[in-house]
Amino acid sequence: MALVLGLTGSIASGKSTISLMFDDFNIPVVDADKLSREVVMPGEKAYEQIVETFGQEILRDDKALDRKKLGNIIFNDESKRKQLNGIVHPAVREKMLVRRDGYVESGTECVVLDIPLLFESKLTDFVDKTVVVYVDEDVQVQRLMERDEYSEEEAYQRINAQISVKEKANLADAVIDNNGTKQESYRQLEDLLKKWNVNEAKEA
Repeated sequence: MALVLGLTGSIASGKSTISLMFDDFNIPVVDADKLSREVVMPGEKAYEQIVETFGQEILRDDKALDRKKLGNIIFNDESKRKQLNGIVHPAVREKMLVRRDGYVESGTECVVLDIPLLFESKLTDFVDKTVVVYVDEDVQVQRLMERDEYSEEEAYQRINAQISVKEKANLADAVIDNNGTKQESYRQLEDLLKKWNVNEAKEA
């Protein structure tokens, strides 16, 4: 039976870095963020629903969604944001489960669901174990200011919009402390997989 891991973290915790490490262990990752871009491509059911709800003016000349225009509409309007999420989130979940089940049925020993809002969206039922990528808040702030050129105030606003990473760590089955080097985080991941008897061979 495959072990399904739910990987999450908070903004600027370095979750994407950890997510990429699973490749070294031949463990497939189903990335919710990537799926959220897939489900809004022309031809997809969610795309049709979004155009129906928000109108043709949110399309670019090539008929793809104009993310900036759509972002401007939902940024200041809670009800419109809920409308959009009500279309996109179920579509992402559906695709995620199809991918997860495909890997499980193919005999994969372990599969990872990379879900930024795993706890917020109450999706822990999708997985067997939860792993949180943890960093101290001051590290998050520093990374956000450097990476996205936010002011300190803007960085704190982004961080406070989510469940705190400490709270997530308390809810998780395991925590990877990502305050140190990549090598240190990698070793923690390796130890964790051994502990959970995931024996996927590393690529030569």
